Amino acid sequence: MESLKVHNSLKPGPPVPFVPMVPGKVSWYVCGPTVYDKSHLGHARNYVSSDIIRRIMMHYFGLKVNYVMNMTDVDDKIIIKARRQRLLDLEKKKTYSKEELRSLGLAAFRVYASSNLPLLADDTSNLDETDYITRRDAAYGRVLSGGTLSGDGKPSDAEAKTKMHLGNMDAAATALKQNAIFPGADEVLLPYLDSLYKETIDTSDQTIFTDLTRSMEALFLEDMDNLNVLRPDVITRVTEYMPQIAKFVEQVVDKGFAYEAEGSVYFDISAFEKAGNTYARLRPESRNDKVLQEEGEGSLSKNLSGKRGASDFALWKKSKAGEPFWPSKWGHGRPGWHIECSVMASDILGSRMDVHSGGIDLAFPHHDNELAQSEAYFCEHGKGEHTWVNYFLHMGHLSISGSKMSKSLKNFQTIADALNTTYTARSMRIVFLMGRWNDGVEISPDMRAQSDSWESTISNFFTNTKSWLAEAGVSDGVKSLAISKEQPATGLLADLEQAKKDVEVALTNSFDTPRAMLILLKLVNLANVYVKENRDFDLAQVEAVARWITKIVGIFGLDSNATPPYDGLGWASSIAANVDPRQAVHPYIEVLNTVKADVSALSLSSGALLSVLSQDPTKDFESIVSSGTRDIERLALPYLRVVSQIRDELRRIVASQAAETKQAILTITDRIRDADLTNLGVYLDDRPDNQPSLIKFIPAAELIRAREEKAAREAEKAAKKEEARLAREKAEQEAKEKAKVPPEEMFKKDERYSAWDETGMPTKTKDGCDVPKSQLKSLKKMWEKQKRAHEELKAKGGL
Repeated sequence: MESLKVHNSLKPGPPVPFVPMVPGKVSWYVCGPTVYDKSHLGHARNYVSSDIIRRIMMHYFGLKVNYVMNMTDVDDKIIIKARRQRLLDLEKKKTYSKEELRSLGLAAFRVYASSNLPLLADDTSNLDETDYITRRDAAYGRVLSGGTLSGDGKPSDAEAKTKMHLGNMDAAATALKQNAIFPGADEVLLPYLDSLYKETIDTSDQTIFTDLTRSMEALFLEDMDNLNVLRPDVITRVTEYMPQIAKFVEQVVDKGFAYEAEGSVYFDISAFEKAGNTYARLRPESRNDKVLQEEGEGSLSKNLSGKRGASDFALWKKSKAGEPFWPSKWGHGRPGWHIECSVMASDILGSRMDVHSGGIDLAFPHHDNELAQSEAYFCEHGKGEHTWVNYFLHMGHLSISGSKMSKSLKNFQTIADALNTTYTARSMRIVFLMGRWNDGVEISPDMRAQSDSWESTISNFFTNTKSWLAEAGVSDGVKSLAISKEQPATGLLADLEQAKKDVEVALTNSFDTPRAMLILLKLVNLANVYVKENRDFDLAQVEAVARWITKIVGIFGLDSNATPPYDGLGWASSIAANVDPRQAVHPYIEVLNTVKADVSALSLSSGALLSVLSQDPTKDFESIVSSGTRDIERLALPYLRVVSQIRDELRRIVASQAAETKQAILTITDRIRDADLTNLGVYLDDRPDNQPSLIKFIPAAELIRAREEKAAREAEKAAKKEEARLAREKAEQEAKEKAKVPPEEMFKKDERYSAWDETGMPTKTKDGCDVPKSQLKSLKKMWEKQKRAHEELKAKGGL
C-alpha cells in the first residue's frame, strides 16, 4: 500500500506523510457547530467532507479513529439570539395602541438603518417607510443590481451583508405601511429591544439559552444523520465543562502566559513568544488583522479594556448584565470562544492529538488561539515548544454568488430545505467528492450537471449489472461468479486492476477524491463499451467491476443503506429487521395475482402462456428467505420473474390476435410496465429479437417522476397539436369568408381609394389623384388572386 500523505495546515505546501502517534489509531478532534440556528449547506460542506476523510481512513486504510466533536452551546451569538428572542416575546405580550406600536417600529427602523446602512444618509432621524425605497435605491441601487459597494471587483461578503440588512429594512418598511409591526419588523426590533432592555434579563435562569441550544443541537444531529454522516464517537458540550475550563485558565495564568484585568483573563501573546513559542502558526499573515481579531472575541466583547497587548485574546470574560455566568476565582464570568475546544479536546484526547479539523474560516483566530493556549497549558519551561496537534485539516468553505455561505449573512439554504427541494444526501455528497476537501466549492449549474451525470452513469451500471445477473439466474450472494486468478488479468479485468492502483494513488495523495471519482467513471465507461462490443460478454468480469465500485462508493458514504465491508453489489436495498419478509413482498405478490387474473380472463390459447401462468414462485422465495437475506430486491425477484415472463409472452403473441384482443393485451402490458411495477420501483427494459425483458430495480420516485414527465410531454404535444388544428381551421374559415367577396367588390370599401373602374380596380386615391402605376401592378395581382379564390369557392358550392 502506498504511504498516506495529507495536506497539513501546520506545514503549508505539498502533502506530508501521515504517521499516527499510535500505529493503526487516529485521535481526531473536530470543531462542531455553534448551535444557535439551523444548519446550512456550509455546515454540510464541512462535516460531509470530514466524514468522507474519516470513512476513508477507517474503511480504506483500516485505521481506528477516535472522533470527538464539540457542541458550542454558550457563545456571543447564542447569548444574543436567545436574549433577543426572549425580549421580543415579552414585548409582544405588552398592550400597545396603534400609535405606540408604530412609534416603536419606526424607532427600531431608524436605529437599524443608522447602525447598518450608512449610505442611506448621515441623518436617519426623518427616515420612514414613505421615502425609504427612494433613498435605498439612490444609496444602494448598485449593490441591489449585482454590483459592489465600491463599484469595482465582484460582490463578496460585504455586499451579501448589505443585502441582508436591506432585506430586513424592506420587510420592516412594508410592516410599517401595513401597520403590522409584529412579525414584519421583527428583524429590526430584535437588536433595538436588546439595546434597551438586555440588562433586565435574569440570566441565572439559563434555560433561556439551553432551550435554544438543545433544540438546535437535535436538529443538527438529525441533519447529519440525513446526510449519512457518521455520529461522533464522543460529543462534548461547553456548558458541561465550566469547572474544567476555569481550572485550565488558572493553570495558564500560573504559568505566566495569561493575566487578569478587571475580572476578565487574557492570553499574553508577548509572554508566550518570549518563552520560545510560536503564535499564529497557521496564519502568521493574519496575526494583526483587527477585523478577524474582533470577530474572534465576539460582538459582546468590543472595546475591551485592560489588555496589555492589542492582539491578546480573552480566555475568560467577566459577564455583564444580561449574559450567562459561572463561578471562577475572578468572579462570575463565561469562557472565551477558543478556550472551550482546548479544554474539551485535551480532556478526551490528552496533551496531544493526531488530527484537529474544522472549516478554513476557523484557522485564524480560533485555531491559532487554540494552539497557543493549549501549548501554553502543556508546555514545560526549558523543554521546548509543546506540540498539541500534529495535523490540522481545514475544509474549504462553500460559496454562493461570490460570498461565503453563513448564518450571519443569511445567504444560506438550510440542509433540511436543500434535502427537501434540491438535493439528495447522495447527490450533495457527490458534489463535495468532486472537489478537493481543502479547496473552496462554488455552487454552479455546471457543477450540479456534472455530479448528476456521474451519479446517473454509476446507477445505470449497477442496475444493468444486477439485471444481467438476475437474467443469468445468479442472485445468491457475494462474488457469485468466480474469476480465475491464475492467469494475468486481461481486457476488462486489466482495466479493473489499473483502476484499483489509480484509486490507491489518489486516496493516498491527501484523499484526492476528485481524481478517484474520475477513475470510477472511466472504469464504468470502459465496462459499458466492453458489454456493447461483446454480445457474449463475460458477466463475471462485469460483476467484478461492479462489486469493486460498490465497495469504493460505500467507503465514500454514498449509500446510506450499506455497511462495511461494502461487499454487496450496487446501491444497497433493505427492509427493517423486524419486518417479516413475507409481508415485505406482499405488494409484488398482489401485482402477480392481478396480472394472472387479468390475463386468464382473456382466454388466450397460447400453451407457453398457460405454462407461465401456472408457475408458483413460492418455492424459490422460501429458498431465498432461508438464506437469511433481508434484501427486498432478492426477495421480490421470483415473483417479478413470473410477471415479466407473462408480459414477454403477451408481447410475443399480440400480433397474431384479433383487433379487440390485441388492444386488451397492449393495455395490460403497458399497465404492467408503466403502473403496476413502476409504483414498486421496478422497470422492465424491453429488448429486441424476442429477448426477455431485463428486470431493473430503480427507485420508485425516479420512475414515477419519469412517467409524469413523459405524460406532461405528451399532454403538451397534444395541446400544441390541438392548438395548431384550431389555428388551421380558423385560417381556413377566414380564407373562406374572404373568398366570398367578388373581386369587383374587394377594393370598394378601402378608404384609401375614391374611384374604381368597371372591374372594381381602384383608379383614384382618396385625395383625387391617379393611383400610381407601381401600385396598380400589385393591386392587379391581389385582384386576380381573389378572383381565383372566389371562383373556386363558387365551383365547390360554397356561395
